[in-house]
Amino acid sequence: MTAPMKPPHSSPAAPAPGADLHSPVIDWFEDHARDLPWRHPEAGAWGVMVSEFMLQQTPVSRVLPVYEQWLARWPRPADLAAEASGEAVRAWGRLGYPRRALRLHGAAVAITERHGGDVPSDHAQLLALPGIGEYTAAAVASFAYGQRHAVLDTNVRRVFARAVTGVQYPPNATTAAERRLARALLPEDERTAARWAAASMELGALVCTAKNETCARCPIAAQCAWRLAGKPGHEGPPRRGQTYAGTDRQVRGKLLAVLREAHAPVPQAALDRVWHEPVQRARALDGLVADGLVEPLPDGLYRLPLT
Repeated sequence: MTAPMKPPHSSPAAPAPGADLHSPVIDWFEDHARDLPWRHPEAGAWGVMVSEFMLQQTPVSRVLPVYEQWLARWPRPADLAAEASGEAVRAWGRLGYPRRALRLHGAAVAITERHGGDVPSDHAQLLALPGIGEYTAAAVASFAYGQRHAVLDTNVRRVFARAVTGVQYPPNATTAAERRLARALLPEDERTAARWAAASMELGALVCTAKNETCARCPIAAQCAWRLAGKPGHEGPPRRGQTYAGTDRQVRGKLLAVLREAHAPVPQAALDRVWHEPVQRARALDGLVADGLVEPLPDGLYRLPLT
């Protein structure tokens, strides 16, 4: 008589990649997250979107006062869309990279025209808005609507580079390998994935910083591949420095400051006074015009754009 066949042995399912990182990072976030206005429920999706535009390459401390003023003046996308784009540039103040103000204004117009004034929750619709790239679409979908998306900003990329890949810094530009890793590390549950996105970003901002990281405060220090390897130094391309003094960017900022403070067209002579070197000054002004941040008028006058 043939012995009955034994059922095939089934081994327990392997834990998802990163499962040992999720709980400690999210628990740490629950205890240490900063109380920021765009994290409050009343901020809504528009508040989240505004914060994401403003926080690109700008620290929280500089964003907070401008964010509060912006939302008080334009609490909904339609409120901003009804204003001239130049008013967005004026209200942007000294946050830097003022093209972000034009892009945010363009997104507000599109939200008003295409979506009845409500920031869409669909990731593809977010990505189709002017001025919205891969990161911002994922961030709004995740932080405002609790969806499951890989949110890869500089802070998150640095945490993943150190904790998982074992290197001090991520590449200068986001790579396909980083995107694959971020997707692999996403928790399956939507709510948990959204918390993981926010928590890993906060960990990079407060603990796993670019310089002077505080591993003693890190909830995943025991698993961090970079720390366990003895914190080897960066071997990739040189890190890009943030220079400002004497650059065209500084000149552009000075020219825009004159136009922001004026509520009537400004003559060329008033702009000439802000920078001593005429070739660089002209180049900076031409760049502002080409970017749509400044509108030239007849008789050598300039103003912030009306459209």
